[in-house]
Amino acid sequence: MNSSPPAPAPIPTGRVLAWCLHLLIAGLLALAAGRALTDGGPRPGATVAAAVACGLVYAAGPLLPGVRRSRRSATVWLACLGAAWLVLLALSADGVWLAFPLYFLQLHLLPRRSALAAVVATALAAITAFAAHQHAFSVAMVIGPALGAAVAVAVVWGYQALYRESEQRRRLIEELTATRADLARAQHTAGVLAERERLAREIHDTLAQGLSSIQLLLRAAERALPERPEAAARHVDQARQAAVDNLAEARRFVAALTPPALEGTTLAGALERLCATTSARHPLTVRFHVTGAPAPLPTAHEVALLRITQSALANTVRHAGATTADVTLTHLDDHVRVDIADDGTGFDPDALPSPDPDDGGFGLAAMRARMDALGGTLTIGSSPGRGTSLSARLPLNPRAPGAHAPQAVDPDRTERPERTERPERTERPERPEAHP
Repeated sequence: MNSSPPAPAPIPTGRVLAWCLHLLIAGLLALAAGRALTDGGPRPGATVAAAVACGLVYAAGPLLPGVRRSRRSATVWLACLGAAWLVLLALSADGVWLAFPLYFLQLHLLPRRSALAAVVATALAAITAFAAHQHAFSVAMVIGPALGAAVAVAVVWGYQALYRESEQRRRLIEELTATRADLARAQHTAGVLAERERLAREIHDTLAQGLSSIQLLLRAAERALPERPEAAARHVDQARQAAVDNLAEARRFVAALTPPALEGTTLAGALERLCATTSARHPLTVRFHVTGAPAPLPTAHEVALLRITQSALANTVRHAGATTADVTLTHLDDHVRVDIADDGTGFDPDALPSPDPDDGGFGLAAMRARMDALGGTLTIGSSPGRGTSLSARLPLNPRAPGAHAPQAVDPDRTERPERTERPERTERPERPEAHP
């Protein structure tokens, strides 16, 4: 397979202009020396020597590193070159043509004011010498050097302005590129943190709660095993079923699918099953109520309300010491709400400990985060000895996240769902010490 040769690297514009200037000066010096030899003018040898000297002085400039780095060295070099040029100009009228490249050198190497003064002096010298060689003076003699000086000033200063603008744009592009890179890193970091927070909520509301339920069931089976093997077997079977349910949750969680509890059913059906399962597995009677006309909800709303109910009931089982709980799903015109109330020991919402990786305490924070993400509100009402109520409210036309009212805590709860007598149970798993 034939491959074409690589394209040559582009030559910088500055180098091209420098070589053009070198060739121009060499050509003009050769012209002056050649005409001195062929025209038979006076002092041809001196003219050739002056042209050679001028060329040597000019050639020394690019070879001296100080000329490119130091204004002082550049000024000295230009003064020597100007002196050699003046000698050539005095010997031959053809030296006038060298004024034009000298303009560019002076404008390029000297500060702006000094360069302008040098250009004016060079133009005056060229006009004066040419008039002296012609033994006459006319306006036409002024136009050439003066017009050349004006063109040189306009070209060099215009080029410098374009260069400065190009450098400014280059810096702006570099800043923009750096800013975009910083923004991309910040967005990536924010995305990672948001995904980490989402994973933490999902794990807490599904796998962690399920493992806690399995632990309570196995403790109950352990206590019943010596004397009531059939009760122990029932607790073990319930723990096994809880493990199966949590395995299904984990698989759906990894695949980012709808929770199994919501597959093929409505939010009301999923909550009713959750209440029934909690009542069957734990010594807690959970009643479910629906008020209002059910309406289709976004999947995100259903998942959030289901997870909050799961987490609230798990906290009730683990910490509240309650015998009954009521879950109420309310559909209204502008919002949907889930209320969870129990008759447990209650707690002081203002005295909650900070979340700890060993002791937990992430449940309420995860609930609030879910509500914040969907523009909803979370209200908690509790006080020691008076049970706990929790209300999660989501608007049907959600506002932007964070635009909702701050969450409220109502320790003086006055309304509680009506309770009925809890049916008698024969086995009760051992409860850990009640704490919020």
